[in-house]
Amino acid sequence: METGESRLLADQEHDVIDLGPSPFPDATPPADGAPDFVTLRASVPSTPDGRPTWALASRPVHEGILDAALEEQDGKAISSLLADPGFLIYGSAAAITAALRTPEIAAPAGLRPIWERAAPQLSSIEHDDVTRAALLQAAALGTSPALSEYLRPPAKQHVWSATWAQHGLPVSAQCQIPGNDAPLVTADPLGRLSTHNSGTGQRNGTLSSPTGIRPAGIAAADRGALLVLDEDGPLHVLASDDEDTAATVLGNIADHHGQTLLVAGNLTPTALGSCPQSPLAAVGDSSGAVHVWSLTAYQPAPRSCRLHSVPVSAVACTQDASEGMTFVFSSGFDGTIRLWETSQEPMDSPIDQRPAVVTALAAAITAAGPVLAAAWNDGELHLWHILSGKAEVLPLLYRCSALALSASGQLMVGGPDGMYAVQLRLDRLSN
Repeated sequence: METGESRLLADQEHDVIDLGPSPFPDATPPADGAPDFVTLRASVPSTPDGRPTWALASRPVHEGILDAALEEQDGKAISSLLADPGFLIYGSAAAITAALRTPEIAAPAGLRPIWERAAPQLSSIEHDDVTRAALLQAAALGTSPALSEYLRPPAKQHVWSATWAQHGLPVSAQCQIPGNDAPLVTADPLGRLSTHNSGTGQRNGTLSSPTGIRPAGIAAADRGALLVLDEDGPLHVLASDDEDTAATVLGNIADHHGQTLLVAGNLTPTALGSCPQSPLAAVGDSSGAVHVWSLTAYQPAPRSCRLHSVPVSAVACTQDASEGMTFVFSSGFDGTIRLWETSQEPMDSPIDQRPAVVTALAAAITAAGPVLAAAWNDGELHLWHILSGKAEVLPLLYRCSALALSASGQLMVGGPDGMYAVQLRLDRLSN
């Protein structure tokens, strides 16, 4: 097919279609060039006191107004947009990212690191305004109190809204000590252990750990007795009193898996998870099996089941004492998540399977029933209400290597970029 008057096909057999000088007489001719900043800004509805109502602006305005200001090199216009929290929710993520990566452009204090945290999610996926508000509010916590408070009301409409954040505090493993208002135990990539107030995230203590251990998982019997999975596979016991009953029980668990590894040679522990409400732990290994242990009562051997045909990447467990049920969740490096209620045979099919890898699992018995959270290496967070089977797919603010979920529905996310906590709307999950 040839258009125009180049006559490249003049010597070939062809048909000519003459559209005439005006093929669509009723069509509105295209505008000459893109609208300028003043025109776009004038089209944005405003409140009686003159503040722009970005929620009512058109999509072309959302997408084009910052580009127009950048094209015109209008510094005042650019600054006014970047200082408007409403525009940060609705404006073009790509344009905002480009503007903030230009050092010559003035930006409100703290906005650059805030946007840097949220930009991977905001730029890669088109989220709705409520999700963008939730991500930005989480990123702003601890950096810009004014921005985080402004974003809190719209963020609370989301399935999760952030309650605290410790950005820049890397976490490789974490667990919540069983009990109400119990502290959170975290490990950093260098193996240093700390305790944090689970309600505020503030560090309130440190724990000693042997040199050379790089925790990839933690389970707690109590404040003074921890079972730690080293990134190379061995389980270690960290106890304030080696003669304590809990320390003895944890020592038995570590010895059992150490002896199994020596005998079998290919049953290296690869994942460790615990229950936030009872002293219970699950160990996943390189054969795809999961082993459930009490952390306070002696067991000669665990309750075990092979749930995967590949190594286990993450594991979690939770116990509903009133119903006499123990739920175990595990993920394999084949992208599957499986459920096993220990009084029965495991489910035949995985509850989820994706072309990605689960990096962390957490589960708890909440007011809405048992809930599972799974973090994937592609930035997705999946939440399941187990009894109804309802699932929500949500974004993670940044990379996740550890999760902890409380009975109240507070989910604590830790990774190489920091840690933060979000409050889940359990009613949205169960209804």
